[in-house]
Amino acid sequence: MPGINKIVLAYSGGLDTSVILRWLKETYRCPVVAFCADIGQGEEVAGVADKARATGADEVVILDRREEFVRDFVFPMLRANAVYEGSYLLGTSIARPLIAQAQVEVARQTGADAVAHGATGKGNDQVRFELTYTALAPDLTIIAPWREWDLAGREELIAYAKQHGIPVPVTADKPYSMDRNLLHLSFEGGILEDPWAEPPADMFVLTRAPEAAPDTPRYVEIDFEAGDPVAVDGERLSPAALLARLNELGGEHGIGRVDLVENRYVGLKSRGVYETPGGTILQAAHRAVESLTLDREVLHLRDSLIPRYAELVYYGYWFAPERYVLQSLMDEAQKNVTGTARLKLYKGNVTVVGRKSPYSLYRPDLATFEAGGAYHQADATGFIRLNALRLKIRAQLEGR
Repeated sequence: MPGINKIVLAYSGGLDTSVILRWLKETYRCPVVAFCADIGQGEEVAGVADKARATGADEVVILDRREEFVRDFVFPMLRANAVYEGSYLLGTSIARPLIAQAQVEVARQTGADAVAHGATGKGNDQVRFELTYTALAPDLTIIAPWREWDLAGREELIAYAKQHGIPVPVTADKPYSMDRNLLHLSFEGGILEDPWAEPPADMFVLTRAPEAAPDTPRYVEIDFEAGDPVAVDGERLSPAALLARLNELGGEHGIGRVDLVENRYVGLKSRGVYETPGGTILQAAHRAVESLTLDREVLHLRDSLIPRYAELVYYGYWFAPERYVLQSLMDEAQKNVTGTARLKLYKGNVTVVGRKSPYSLYRPDLATFEAGGAYHQADATGFIRLNALRLKIRAQLEGR
């Protein structure tokens, strides 16, 4: 493509982006900057720079964005209790806008005029990356190799990598597509493409099998301030450190495994297996504090908007005006969501066993079943009559 002088590639060191790096060099014959955002991939980041240079990168940029990822992306999503299609805590979805945003920054800093990603033409990530590029830097040219080259699938990518001497972390026997960050680890591909096949037991990384988890439950207390978690067992932690701590606790007790078939934005169904130990604990804890502090109608209104909010994250509209508007509503509802949730972790389960808040709307004197409470039970008679009036009229009309 004429006019491309430098490309910034969102590079992970995995199969796809390793092949893409070499392919970009051969196809566009211009400098390529390999960019990696450290958002909690762990040891995967350690060898990225050397591998990128060995594969042909002219520059390598690695940015530590772990705190920003949790503080500015995961926590706002937690304040909205976002869950896609009832199960998916959006671990991959929420990472893409941060990576793309940082990639645009690197493009500006290095004088690049194009950005590239490794998302396939069948998936959601291509949309998430490109919507972010367009929202933040519409002047940059977007290169999507999976929609341009003639490599049809991962077996061909593995062959291309071997031909060019590129080491890759997958084999034809285990061609899993893995995506890891501080919120989760996802698996797709290989035998997982059969929705009837059980995931291999040795595939999981972050969590023990529930049946192998400790026989003694672990109790944990999580403090929230205005909807954000700030402390675990009384110890205040930074956002990234807090999520990492809960990942350890949840993983030890087999918390957060999810196996689902989800609906991609492009219209296909996809089977994914996820490990989200810390995120699963935080969802339960957050809901527990909200149960004390949110007004009924505010809670119900907010909950009615969760599917829409989750869709926006899943589809890639993090930097869209409608997400900002919804976020404002979500955050307004969180002003009094301050308090502590106490949970029991045991063999894959998270059970709320206590909650308290200085802003609690729970009134023992009204809720008590004992005599002498401030609630007058006789008041319910007129309340029921008025609410049943339309049902009475309908029954009379129908001759019941």
